[in-house]
Amino acid sequence: MSSEAADIVIIGGGMAGAGAAYALAPQRRVILLERESQPGYHTTGRSAALFSETYGNGPIRALTVASRDFLMQPPQGFSEAPILTPRGVLQVGGADKATQLDAAYAEMRRLVPSVQRLDAAAVLARVPVLRPEMVAGGAVAEPHAMDIDVHALHRGFLRGAAVAGARIQSDAGVTGIGRAGSDWLVETTQGSFRAGVLINAAGAWCDAVAALAGVAPIGLEPMRRTALTADMPASLDFQHWPMVIDADEDIYFKPDAGRLLISPADETPSEPCDAQPDEMDVAIAIDRFETLTSLTVRRVAAKWAGLRSFVADRTIVAGFDPAAPGFFWLAGQGGYGIQTSGAMSRVAGALALGQALPSDIQALGVSEADIGPSRLR
Repeated sequence: MSSEAADIVIIGGGMAGAGAAYALAPQRRVILLERESQPGYHTTGRSAALFSETYGNGPIRALTVASRDFLMQPPQGFSEAPILTPRGVLQVGGADKATQLDAAYAEMRRLVPSVQRLDAAAVLARVPVLRPEMVAGGAVAEPHAMDIDVHALHRGFLRGAAVAGARIQSDAGVTGIGRAGSDWLVETTQGSFRAGVLINAAGAWCDAVAALAGVAPIGLEPMRRTALTADMPASLDFQHWPMVIDADEDIYFKPDAGRLLISPADETPSEPCDAQPDEMDVAIAIDRFETLTSLTVRRVAAKWAGLRSFVADRTIVAGFDPAAPGFFWLAGQGGYGIQTSGAMSRVAGALALGQALPSDIQALGVSEADIGPSRLR
């Protein structure tokens, strides 16, 4: 059977795959395969959309810092609207969480000197609906955290890749992967595609894609996360509130398009699937929100769930598989794939071409060993 050839085939059109295509298309022939009718249907389209340089482990925070410049000032023509807009974050806790917040503050300010330690009065001045006893331990504030326009960012990557010559094929569910000489041959519902480099950016399905290719898994575990939006009283001036996160990270909320977005920050193991919200998780989110604040959720406007996929050390995986020539992992973005996308597009682009990590990312302490798949074998 004839097959369409390229230098690089990317499986998965979410943020990771789109960013890789954007970085690689100016230099190589790229085909991006997406099994849904529109890229970004799953986790990319269901993100809480926050840019926080204090969120995640060391390598994740470094990759987020390295993404700021691109997201703040993307190239000319990348997006008609700003990618980042001001929001801020407060991590709050009761009196029993004061020591925990002190430790978080000390850790966060090593990489992000702008973080602040606030007392309860300052917290209540910013978000008056918080219950005083729930913020008696104060907060750690990250004033420069930002909302992310996920749609504009994702669309910018895809448009830039297409302008540079990438072929983007939707409705292309992968049915088989094999070898054709030195190439990978990917069979899909839209025909077959071959390339010397195959980038596995299939999100929650990355281990399943590897299995089709006869490549050992990396232990990816998809986790369901639930969110909802709720109407607030018309008299409540909340649009400029920061995101609020409990010190134990078991509830967060933030303004979102005229409503409040609320999540119980759940991590329920799941098979790869089109995740749907569980009514119990929605109820838990509402209960925790009403415990943390003086507000009552009278109407849920929308509810959804998405899958955040992690490996054991909760760090992104990017690099060639040591036992499968030309098979490149771009997986395990967890809850960090959007905020690190500016750097990760460059990382994927460099490593897939056999180049070193960008020097600015190395300078922040990230090595190929930190993110490569060999660490998981």
